[in-house]
Amino acid sequence: MSTISGLKEGLVGGFFATVVMTIFREPTARSLPPTAELIAQYTGGDPEEYHVSSLTLHGLYGIVGGALFSLLFGEHINETSEPETVGLVAGAVYGTVSSLFGERVVLRHVLGMDLETDESAIFHTGHLIYGLALGAWIGSRHE
Repeated sequence: MSTISGLKEGLVGGFFATVVMTIFREPTARSLPPTAELIAQYTGGDPEEYHVSSLTLHGLYGIVGGALFSLLFGEHINETSEPETVGLVAGAVYGTVSSLFGERVVLRHVLGMDLETDESAIFHTGHLIYGLALGAWIGSRHE
């Protein structure tokens, strides 16, 4: 798979994985994604005012994250004899690392947020689901 086609698959996979994560997150979380807090911090107002824009920004992050995943791991995944399995494992690691970075750096240091235990569990589970969906997508697109 060329870098360009891998990048395209990563963008589409990032969109797919974000939709899957959002389908999990929306009915289980009791708040908007943290992107609402980020938008409110920089534009003013209440985070609840930014439902559509926060979901849009969240989606853009997921799409870019998919492209990055594909660039970092796509070739390795496609070179194996079991690309779906390797994609799932790589995706699980990627989702976990992105979740830890999100909670410890973005939420804590950029937004000054400290998640309660239940919120943290949903946050990390959502990112794990994202990573699994993304890894499965990229793995299933091997040549």
